Amino acid sequence: MRALVYHGPGNKSWDQVPDPTILHSTDAVVRVDTTTLCGTDLHILKGDVPAVTDGRILGHEAVGTVTEVGPAVTSIRVGDRVLVSCVSACGRCRYCREGQYGQCLGGGGWILGHTIDGTQAELVRVPFADTSTYLLPAGLDDESALMLSDILPTAYEVGVVNGGIRPGDTVAVVGAGPIGLAAVLAARLFSPAHIVAIDLVDARLDAAKQFGADVTINPSREDPAEQLATLTGGLGVDVAIEAVGTPGTFETCTRLVRPGGRVANVGVHGTPATLHLEDLWSRNVTITTGLVDTWSTPTLLKLVAAGQLDAKRFVTHRFALADIVSAYDTFSRAADTAALKVVLTGTPA
Repeated sequence: MRALVYHGPGNKSWDQVPDPTILHSTDAVVRVDTTTLCGTDLHILKGDVPAVTDGRILGHEAVGTVTEVGPAVTSIRVGDRVLVSCVSACGRCRYCREGQYGQCLGGGGWILGHTIDGTQAELVRVPFADTSTYLLPAGLDDESALMLSDILPTAYEVGVVNGGIRPGDTVAVVGAGPIGLAAVLAARLFSPAHIVAIDLVDARLDAAKQFGADVTINPSREDPAEQLATLTGGLGVDVAIEAVGTPGTFETCTRLVRPGGRVANVGVHGTPATLHLEDLWSRNVTITTGLVDTWSTPTLLKLVAAGQLDAKRFVTHRFALADIVSAYDTFSRAADTAALKVVLTGTPA
C-alpha cells in the first residue's frame, strides 16, 4: 500500500510500504475511505513531538471499511463501516475503566500516527478494535463522521467541558482554527451569553461567526482585554479556551479570564509557556489541561446524526488520498488558503 511517512522534522513523503496485518487478537485492519490532516500533524512535522520517529505513518483520524478482524474482536466484522477514534482504549486498565482513555495504561491512548502507524494510508491497523472504533449509522456521510475522530470530541471535552461552561457565561476562544471553531460550535450546547472568537486571520473570524460566535476580535487591530472588559463590565470572561498551542495565546487566556474563572488549554504546546503566578495566585483562576479521552464520541455521534451539530461545515478542501502532499501544503498555509479541515478520499475497493 501507499502511505504518508514522516522522515524527521520538515520531511514527509508518499511512500510504498507494507500492508498492515493483524498483530494481536484484538486488532482490526480498516481500509481508509476518508482521512484528514490535523494541527497536531503540523506540530509533528515541526519536531514538536519527539516520540514520533523516522518512518512513522502519520494520521489519527479516519472513516473506513473493516477488511480483517482478530479472533477476539466481537463488536465489528468485515464489511462494517466504522469511525476510527484518534484515541485507542484497551478498555481494561484503571484509566479506561474511569473513561480516561487518553491515559490508557494498557497500550492505548494517542498511539495512531504517534507511537504506531496511523491513518494517512490506504490501510490502517487499529488496536483494541472493539473499544477504539464506532459503527456508523446508515445515512451518516463520511465527511461528517470524520469530524468525530478528533476535533469535535477534543473541543467538547478538553475545551467546553473542562472549561465548565454554564448558561449565561461569557466565553473567549483564542484561536479560530478547526479546534477553536469546534469549541465555538460545542459551546453553543451550553447556552453561554456570549461567545467571543479571537484570531489574527480575518477569514477565520468570519468562519467563527458562521459557527456561532457573536463577537470577533483581531488582536492586530484591537486589544482583546479592552474589548472584553467593556463586554463584561470590567470583570473578564468566565471561560477562556486556548486553541492554538503557543506561549502567547496561553498567556492571553490568563489575562482575559475573570477572578474565579476557568482557562481550558486545548492547544498542543511545543515550547514552554510562562505561568504568571505573580498575577494569578490571588485570583482563584482554575487552569485545566488535557488530552482528549473520546468518552463523548457516542453522544456527539447522536447529535451529528440527528442534525443537531453540523459537522460537515468544517470541510473546506477535498483531495484524493494520493495527493496528500499537496493537501499538506494547502493545510499548512491556512492563513492564505482559508483551509479548515482537508478531507482526503481513498480509492474505492
